[in-house]
Amino acid sequence: MPLVSTPAIVLATFRYGETSKIIRLASRDYGVQSAIAKGALRPRSRFGGSLQLLSEGQAHWLMKENRELNVLTSFDLRQLHVGLTRNLERYAAACALAEVMLRFAPPDPHPESFEVLQQALALLEAGAPETVESLGFRLLWQLVSSLGFAPSIHACVIDGVLIPPEGPLPFSTRDGGALCITCAAERGATQLPPEDRTDLASLLDPDSALPTFDSRHGAAHRRLLARYIRHHLAEGADLPALEFWMQRPWAAA
Repeated sequence: MPLVSTPAIVLATFRYGETSKIIRLASRDYGVQSAIAKGALRPRSRFGGSLQLLSEGQAHWLMKENRELNVLTSFDLRQLHVGLTRNLERYAAACALAEVMLRFAPPDPHPESFEVLQQALALLEAGAPETVESLGFRLLWQLVSSLGFAPSIHACVIDGVLIPPEGPLPFSTRDGGALCITCAAERGATQLPPEDRTDLASLLDPDSALPTFDSRHGAAHRRLLARYIRHHLAEGADLPALEFWMQRPWAAA
């Protein structure tokens, strides 16, 4: 069993027996992997408190060929991201990102999605309070796009016809983005009003200023993004973190 070492982020942890944990990790060099951290729950464990959800560090494990469960030998903690836990908006967005990564990233090297997640956690932790909602939208769209499901908004996803730059945007969650007038008439589409179209374009462009949302427009963008993720990635899977982020119960408190 070769010993491997790679930057990694803890996506989920599960108790195993009396003293151990099963850890799901997003790694830069090996994709999403599972490992057992033996003795992690003992008072004097060598892992200490490093194996928390969203912890970032250098993971070392014994890679078991043709086995789904590796053996985690150590985890050199670099960042706990404690700032995310002080605000539910930040934490819910971060957990939704981790859930998307956990469920849909491949168990093979995929540095792009790892780097998107890594940067996303740092941005969420440091972002100004008034930008956190729209920042969560942007970061989820970026992660979805890095996994190969970027939505098209400038050309029809069916026939490639360029979409007029102004006016409402026919958008099909099922088909993966914008539709031309002809395809929208044949297949059906949600008509995004010009304001929502502009906001979506800004969210998909990391160099654009983040839009601000009132409660109605924020809810509409949240539903659009959640439907998109469920259709293209979930395939019926239960996504509790995404559902919590979408419902936003802290805003009603």
